[in-house]
Amino acid sequence: MAAIKAHGSLISTATNRVLVTLYEKELEFEFVSVDMSTGEHKKDHFLSLNPFGQVPALEHGDLKLFESRAITKFVACEYANKGTQLIHQDSKKMAITLVWMEVEAQQYDPVASKLVWELRIKPLVGMVTDKAIVEENEAKLAKVLDVYEKRLAHSKYLGGDCFTLADLHHLPTLQYLLGTQSQKLFDSRPHVSAWVADITARPAWLKVQAMRKKH
Repeated sequence: MAAIKAHGSLISTATNRVLVTLYEKELEFEFVSVDMSTGEHKKDHFLSLNPFGQVPALEHGDLKLFESRAITKFVACEYANKGTQLIHQDSKKMAITLVWMEVEAQQYDPVASKLVWELRIKPLVGMVTDKAIVEENEAKLAKVLDVYEKRLAHSKYLGGDCFTLADLHHLPTLQYLLGTQSQKLFDSRPHVSAWVADITARPAWLKVQAMRKKH
């Protein structure tokens, strides 16, 4: 098996997306912490892994990858028969999962990430939360979660009856929003709330949380 190195920062949602995938797949890997506060992600060594200077990056033997969702798809395909089955072999089932993976990337994440920035990251770095931006994006997230509520009324998970990348990709931003005022948007929708409780309790995600606490 090729040696796996995951480069990133534990405060990064994109990094955590990759780490939870590796844990779901029960893979051994080396985590290489990238100190973004000193600009390490903009230095030549890291730029050779990701020319955009953003975390994460993955080394798999002689293969170098960046973009977290591309990395998770590679890991899920490369190790399809190991750990949790995060993708489907059946093309129609996989098509549905791919739809909801796109929904996460295009509809959910842009809004959720703005809320994470305002409600979690800004207070950490001594910046002031912009209440107008929070209000605007909570309204947008509510509309997305209304669609999720309808979907989850008929399906245990977004991509079907089993946990897949479509669910996993939500975990990092979702975790940041729990414990903020935006949690009410999830709690007030019973099927969404049950889904959140389910996926955030997964052992692989708890391992990522434990890594973050150590650092």
